Amino acid sequence: MKRNIGYITVFVLLAGVTIVACQKTDYSFGKIKTPTNLTVTATVQGVDATHPAGDGSGKVTVSATATDALTYKILFGTGDSILTTTGMVTYGYTKLDTNTYTISVNAVGTGGAISTTTKQVRVWYTFVIPADIMTALTNNASQVWVSASGTAGHFGVGPNNTFTADYYKAQPNEKPSCAYDDEITFTKTGPNSISVSVDNKGESFLISAATAFYGQSGPDNCYSISTGGTKDLGFAQANTGSNSSNSTGIQFTVPGNGIIDFGTGANTYEILSLSGGVMTLRNIGADGNAWYQILKLK
Repeated sequence: MKRNIGYITVFVLLAGVTIVACQKTDYSFGKIKTPTNLTVTATVQGVDATHPAGDGSGKVTVSATATDALTYKILFGTGDSILTTTGMVTYGYTKLDTNTYTISVNAVGTGGAISTTTKQVRVWYTFVIPADIMTALTNNASQVWVSASGTAGHFGVGPNNTFTADYYKAQPNEKPSCAYDDEITFTKTGPNSISVSVDNKGESFLISAATAFYGQSGPDNCYSISTGGTKDLGFAQANTGSNSSNSTGIQFTVPGNGIIDFGTGANTYEILSLSGGVMTLRNIGADGNAWYQILKLK
C-alpha cells in the first residue's frame, strides 16, 4: 500500500512539472498607437518676393510633428529618404533649374503603425562655383588668360573615353600665330557668376571637323569669326566619368559658338586642372574626339 502511495506521489509531481512546462508565456508590447495630428512644413532656403523658389542653394528644411510618433521617415521625391526621431532635417536638391518635388512623411508609432502625409515644394538649384575655382580663374575680380604656346601639349586630341591627349600633342609654337594671340578674360560678375570675353584679334584657329559649326569650311586653319562679346558662363558638375585623379570635376558652358581659344565645334569645357596660373581644359569636339587646350595667365 505504501508503495502505491509512493507511485501516486511521483506521478502527481511529474504531472505538475509537465503542466508548468507547457504553460504559455504571454508577452505584452503595449498598446499599439497610430500617430495622429501629423503636420509637415517644408521651408525652402532663401525664399522671398524676388526668389519664390529659393536662393539657388536647393536646400529645404523639413519639419514634421505628430502625436504618439516614435520616428519619422521622410522621402524627398528623388529616391532619397531619411529616418529621424526629431522629425526635422535639411536636404539639398541638386537638379538644375526650378523643379517641383513631392515630399512624403511617414510618422511611425508603436507596433509600426504609420500615418502619412505629403507636401509639395518648388525648389531652384543653381550650381555653386567652388571658391577655389572662382579665385584661381578670376582672382575674385578679372584675369586675362592666353595660350600656353610654349608648353608641349598646349593643343592636343585623344579618344573621348580617356583624359589625356593620346592621339596628338602639339609641340611648342607649332601652330599658326592666330592660335596664340587670343586673350580670354574671365570676370567675377557676382557671388556665384563668371563671364568670359574672348579677343581673338579677328581670327581664330578651327579644326577642320568644326568649321561648319562656325559658318566656315576648309581644313585646320585660321578663320575670321566673331567670338560674340561677353558671355555668362554656366557652371555644373562634370558628367564625363572623370574623377579626382584626372579632373577638378567642374565644367562650364559658353553660350553661342562657345569658343575659348581654338574652335572644336563644342561649347562645354571641363576644367581638368587649375593651379599656379595654368589651366587645362577638355571638351568633346564635333568629330567626337576629346580636345585639350592649356592656358596660362597673361
